[in-house]
Amino acid sequence: MTTPPDALGEINYKIRLEQVSPEEFTTLYRGFLPQISSYLVRRCEKSEVEELASRVFEIAWRKRAQAPKEYELAWLYRIAGFVVANHRRAIKSEQNFVARFRPLDFAPSPEDIAIADLSLSKAWGKLSPFEREAISLTAFEGLTNQDAAKVLEISPNAFTQRLAKARAKLKANLS
Repeated sequence: MTTPPDALGEINYKIRLEQVSPEEFTTLYRGFLPQISSYLVRRCEKSEVEELASRVFEIAWRKRAQAPKEYELAWLYRIAGFVVANHRRAIKSEQNFVARFRPLDFAPSPEDIAIADLSLSKAWGKLSPFEREAISLTAFEGLTNQDAAKVLEISPNAFTQRLAKARAKLKANLS
């Protein structure tokens, strides 16, 4: 597939993605699957990663005309964030429904006790969702501040400031 270059000699990316075939899309985005899968593994059960990754790429296919040039991975992380949020809401809704019919449990499970004793878990839990996401995108996903800012749809400067505050708060929580 070829498209004529625009006046600056660059390919008109929006038109190109709208015209891309499923096979070409698969080739373009196959390289991003490991990063998206890693992102999902850290945010949901491993057994759900494959299904959630397929949802991410299904949405990416439907919205391929909106993919920003040279920020495709950040764009996919943004989609993955929404997919994870929707997935968590669905699980929470299901759990709330099932909990209504479950007898009350007065003692915490051994898993809850073990997690509660971990200082990092406690410190991490004291961070806001935005602070956790900012640290995760840079520390776990390896994104630059500029790419992470694109994911969160804020300016790179604002992201850098918020990341510094999040790291400082995590450090204070660990003390």
